[in-house]
Amino acid sequence: MPLPPVSAALTSPAPLLLTSEPDHSSLVPGAPGAAMEEELKCPVCGSLFREPIILPCSHNVCLPCARTIAVQTPDGEQHLPPPLLLSRGAAAAAAPPPDQDAAAGATCGGAGASTAGGLGGGAAGGGDHADKLSLYSETDSGYGSYTPSLKSPNGVRVLPMVPAPPGSSAAAARGAACSSLCSSSSSITCPQCHRSASLDHRGLRGFQRNRLLEGIVQRYQQGRGVAAGASAAPAVAICQLCDRTPPEPAATLCEQCDVLYCATCQLKCHPSRGPFAKHRLVQPPPPPAPPEATPVSAGTSTAPNTGGCRSPGGAGASAPRKFPTCPEHEMENYSMYCVSCRSPVCFLCLEEGRHGKHEVKPLGATWKQHKAQLSQALNGVSDKAKEAKEFLVQLKNILQQIQENGLDYEACLVAQCDALVDALTRQKAKLLTKVTKEREHKLKMVWDQINHCTLKLRQSTGLMEYCLEVIKEDDPSGFLQISDALIKRVQVSQEQWVKGALEPKVSAEFDLTLDSEPLLQAIHQLDFVQMKCRVPPVPLLQLEKCCTRNNSVTLAWRTPPFTHSPADGYILELDDGDGGQFREVYVGKETLCTIDGLHFNSTYNARVKAFNSSGVGPYSKTVVLQTSDVAWFTFDPNSGHRDIILSNDNQTATCSSYDDRVVLGTAAFSKGVHYWELHVDRYDNHPDPAFGVARASVVKDMMLGKDDKAWAMYVDNNRSWFMHCNSHTNRTEGGVCKGATVGVLLDLNKHTLTFFINGQQQGPTAFSHVDGVFMPALSLNRNVQVTLHTGLEVPTNLGRPKLAGN
Repeated sequence: MPLPPVSAALTSPAPLLLTSEPDHSSLVPGAPGAAMEEELKCPVCGSLFREPIILPCSHNVCLPCARTIAVQTPDGEQHLPPPLLLSRGAAAAAAPPPDQDAAAGATCGGAGASTAGGLGGGAAGGGDHADKLSLYSETDSGYGSYTPSLKSPNGVRVLPMVPAPPGSSAAAARGAACSSLCSSSSSITCPQCHRSASLDHRGLRGFQRNRLLEGIVQRYQQGRGVAAGASAAPAVAICQLCDRTPPEPAATLCEQCDVLYCATCQLKCHPSRGPFAKHRLVQPPPPPAPPEATPVSAGTSTAPNTGGCRSPGGAGASAPRKFPTCPEHEMENYSMYCVSCRSPVCFLCLEEGRHGKHEVKPLGATWKQHKAQLSQALNGVSDKAKEAKEFLVQLKNILQQIQENGLDYEACLVAQCDALVDALTRQKAKLLTKVTKEREHKLKMVWDQINHCTLKLRQSTGLMEYCLEVIKEDDPSGFLQISDALIKRVQVSQEQWVKGALEPKVSAEFDLTLDSEPLLQAIHQLDFVQMKCRVPPVPLLQLEKCCTRNNSVTLAWRTPPFTHSPADGYILELDDGDGGQFREVYVGKETLCTIDGLHFNSTYNARVKAFNSSGVGPYSKTVVLQTSDVAWFTFDPNSGHRDIILSNDNQTATCSSYDDRVVLGTAAFSKGVHYWELHVDRYDNHPDPAFGVARASVVKDMMLGKDDKAWAMYVDNNRSWFMHCNSHTNRTEGGVCKGATVGVLLDLNKHTLTFFINGQQQGPTAFSHVDGVFMPALSLNRNVQVTLHTGLEVPTNLGRPKLAGN
């Protein structure tokens, strides 16, 4: 819905193009990606993500780390209802079989074992492996708790790996650990928000893998010169499940499991039968050539080896990523997005009916929509980051001014005290102490504000860099996996810049003055006196925030910076829209005000002034605001009867009752000429809808026009009548049907109300002497549905009126 221009001086900024991706990189201080590193670290192991998976709460965790924090529920507690955090619909149907999951997760299980051992100081091999675990249901809140013994570097408790029984291999122990998570009732608790989720038969493989985050981590590692295996890439691809040292060369690669096997491990862990019969085994890809050594600058730390999962082929970071395909249908690419399951699906999944009752949208369109939403949210954070940088410069200038002004005050004070000779010597020390304390207080306040703002800016910048990397991705399914959570985080980041956060808490000026006029006997009582309070200065209008919509105007203003006379409140004045006298429309402490109920197509002048205990300050500059020429409005859901059903952005109305119910429009008219139309979308069983205008206090549970608060025309399929105060007049032939258009012309200059059907005037002028404030109104029952069309110019080619009957 277009908005009218405010004035020539109030030019609105250019609209945001959703298809564009603004460049926010100029706001990032220091090295590129430096602030983003915290976004790429696992909350459990504290290192860069390796094989990240997405938990139901939208947080990420490494797959090996997930195994260390997964908790097996005791048999006595398996009856507790699992927290229902995420509906996985098609994801559960398209998941690989449990056997495949156990085999595919063997590599991560091994890595997780090494991680737990490294983090726990060798506790994995010790005797204290029978930790007591517990999971509590908190009234279906979705929260749980667990108490393993080990802790990661970030303070997150991890589950130590149970040592293998005597006589069994380490690979068998890892397989048993992975299968135990799938065969028994298990749960995992997010290390960040502490929400628990139960694991299904697929175990941890039931959670989607965050391919997009994994790609960003790989690019980040390459850019910082800490890519895994960059210094010593293996000459050949090695098996990821071997117990031998060194591991055997890989003989095959499973495309579904994404795991490299030697011949022995392939026969033992991935037989070509059962659930693995459909898996495709191919030759392992040749490892990439080792990159040139990249010097690491001072202060740059390389990510420690925490036992994460290795990519196929060693340094898989530089290998081209495969386009994701449906796990259930290997040859089908993702083409649609299931909104209910929040998961991409292929064409065959839809044909099989797994998402028959779900809302499904095209993958590309949904990808672009979410990408645009994230870009829009980033614009707000970007603006705040720009303001924060400017604010930091301002605060540093204040520091310098405080230092200079403090020295000036000290010099002035010393000169006055020397003139008073001995009598002022003792008092001089006291006064110097007060000046110093005031200066230190101001410096402390400013430094505290600088540190707080710097921390917020760094957090916002890190999130921006991460989001920019996410936006660069061309993987729609991977992007949609995390877009909702990122959009919410960006919105929360924008909301942290609350009102007043970017304003100095102290002034650089010292509100101290020394009165040297008293007599010598009053020297011992000499002290600083506060500067006399003055009237507040002229408020500054914020023209970029002033706007108009329909017959309402919004004005915003602020107090000039570094003012020494604070305002207790403000007085906003507005003229009558016709060059008349100003009148007060708002008195209060707010600096943003919206005035409703003005005349359409009118020019208003507004001004504001501030006041405090000393008096009223001068007026601001006058701003000119132009209201809309025509009215744009919808049906008002707050004023309609509860049986009224609105849709199409409150522009389409119907009813759930067989009785007539009333709904009003969102606009109110008291001046000018206004015309709107209502299109009949559905007309069954010859009902009598009524169209017209009404007061805000009209009765809502009967036909429009039966009380004295409404003026209406009710019409069936053959004829119409005018009605006010339950008086029926001017029956006119000609009714409505499906597809008909009813026009309403309210001329408050002539104080008349006229109706039209399909462009031809229906009867004579319906009502004369119409005066006051009116709102568009409509009454209908469940047999009628109409759509409102507003913002229309008054038509000049309307047909001549039909003659009224008896």
